[in-house]
Amino acid sequence: MAINSVQAKQLSYSHIDLGDSVQLNYRWLDQHQTEQTLSFTVAKQTLFGHFRNFKRYNPSYSEAYVIKKLKAYCAENPFQGVTVNFKKENQQISIDIQGKKPAAVNAAYRKLKKLGEQYLSEYLIQQGYHRFTNYAGEQAIKPNHIEIAAKSVLDVKVLKPIILKKVSVQNIRKVTNFILNFVQSIPYSPLESRLTSSGAGFLPPLTLLYKNQGDCDSKVTLAAAMLRSLMPRIGIIIVYIEQHALFGIEVIPQGDELTLSHQGITYVLAEPTGPALYALGQVDEFSKQAILAGLYTVEKVK
Repeated sequence: MAINSVQAKQLSYSHIDLGDSVQLNYRWLDQHQTEQTLSFTVAKQTLFGHFRNFKRYNPSYSEAYVIKKLKAYCAENPFQGVTVNFKKENQQISIDIQGKKPAAVNAAYRKLKKLGEQYLSEYLIQQGYHRFTNYAGEQAIKPNHIEIAAKSVLDVKVLKPIILKKVSVQNIRKVTNFILNFVQSIPYSPLESRLTSSGAGFLPPLTLLYKNQGDCDSKVTLAAAMLRSLMPRIGIIIVYIEQHALFGIEVIPQGDELTLSHQGITYVLAEPTGPALYALGQVDEFSKQAILAGLYTVEKVK
């Protein structure tokens, strides 16, 4: 695979306060070392209002939410023949169920466990998170990049006519490479562990654009949102490997481009992180080896 060794170079970035909106301006060199520009305006209500409550996941908050819901359920639907007590010891909350009949006690434990899982899922959805299992079977709570990308499509819709006007030949590859080079040129922030960081460092698309920096999970989410806004029907996946993320799009591969088959569909992979200006189908050696070894997890973009 011929790999482009050209490094991303953002020439300038600025944001201008226009009262009720903000103008964002970018200049960068693409993979052909041609200067590109992108300027657009976003309403402040959208820029600072959408995802304004998104924050790092805090297990103690989710536990408090679940316990509150369980207590309310028990108050409204008392179990027959058992008593339920919620105890807090060493900052940990446990559920103690007492009763004369073991079957009734066990049934109450099973019911509350099932409800606890349901309430946790409810809380995660509200906070923009979900349960994640990596290729090694390790579990964590991470930002739900798929949902965040889907909810950000309208936020970045303003870019569609601008990009399509700049890309004279409006085809999937040229549009994708324009987006790739743009996202790759945005300064990079190191990714914290998905398993232990609880979402620390992740920035939703508009926040990333305004702050002009992002880690690979933030950048791949931005790229997915932009691609979906420009190409509503094309298949897109996000691919997670160790401490890195890529995306794939459903196009016919050319030459020796790196691809991945998921649920019977072939996707051509791409590296949105930078600073290397990889074109569609080109990835770095670390990503390539991880993909070929099957050390990845896939999520499909809506």
